[in-house]
Amino acid sequence: MFFDWLTIYQDFEVDLPYLSDRCEIIIDVATGKPITERQPAFKHEGSFSTSISIRISGRRVTIKGNPSRINRIDNLFGYSNIDDCVAVYNQIMLSLGLPPFTKCTKTYQIWNDKTVRFDTFSNGAIIQELHITTNKSVGQGNEKDYIRGISTQRYRNSIPRLHANGTTVDWLSKKGNAALIYPSIYIKANEIQLHQMDKIKRLHGVSSPEFGYITGVYDYCHKHGVVRFEQKLKSRYLRRESLQFWGLSDFTKLSKIHNEFLNIDKKLGINAMTYQSIAELLKIEAICKSTASANATANYYFMWMHGQSFDLSKSHIQKHRARLRRLSIDIAETCDTTKHTAVRIKEIREIEVLELAIPEWYQRPATNHLKLVA
Repeated sequence: MFFDWLTIYQDFEVDLPYLSDRCEIIIDVATGKPITERQPAFKHEGSFSTSISIRISGRRVTIKGNPSRINRIDNLFGYSNIDDCVAVYNQIMLSLGLPPFTKCTKTYQIWNDKTVRFDTFSNGAIIQELHITTNKSVGQGNEKDYIRGISTQRYRNSIPRLHANGTTVDWLSKKGNAALIYPSIYIKANEIQLHQMDKIKRLHGVSSPEFGYITGVYDYCHKHGVVRFEQKLKSRYLRRESLQFWGLSDFTKLSKIHNEFLNIDKKLGINAMTYQSIAELLKIEAICKSTASANATANYYFMWMHGQSFDLSKSHIQKHRARLRRLSIDIAETCDTTKHTAVRIKEIREIEVLELAIPEWYQRPATNHLKLVA
């Protein structure tokens, strides 16, 4: 697991320098006195067309971006420690004359009359958004089959959405949003081709070492069938789980959160060639004890395949749904025939899912910034 996005802010006790030639001043109309200053977002450019956003409002500095991507051609693998991510930001802040982020050592509460509750503050840096990712290898040519299979599974009561090109699946609430966590799985080679290869070729040329390197990363992802699991942890979720305080929060919780997502494929059987009926499979898997009960449950599957909806409040519907869910089929969802077939397909060519190894030639992110900001 590593991090490929971090939004973090801190309120300092000193006046901050101006990073741009403009500044908005908020004035109290009644007294005519300035309340605070707000500078436009400042874009700090790195090499290989990488950048982060820095915003100063009063004495607060907010930075958002991908610390694993700064000054790097790619971010197939990045920083696995939040301290490393903050150290990248601190190096940039010091170069701009800004004070560096510091770890929280205490928290305190202040009453908020508007929300009628206590707000929690700290004396250090506060994390607003965090993205955690892992690469898995499913084998060359298996990526879309894997993504399509995963798109039949619910996660955290969210509904899967298979994108039209078949290279991405994400999960949204019934209202179509992701207020707490936005999970997605996508084909990494496709993402590199769309967002990085043309950019590197344009900046450095097709014969450059930089383009040769990104082509090598693409080929490695394509050869191993790399899919990336990514969860975007939003501010509300971080606050709810007490994961917003850099220096005080227990970030070991992140492994448990991410492993739950990584294990979403455990119930899947991705198969080809040899067909078995749903009823037969229900008996083979010992989900149903008799042929009659297996046929009854299979009948609900075929009704669902033909577009019928069910009253999930009825106990017998709940019983058949529970049986089918053990086969990774949920009749509570609208049937999508591009994801399901009228029969369950038994594995003949198993898709082996492995965590992706880092090749020897891969250029890892630098760690010497830790010494520079010490």
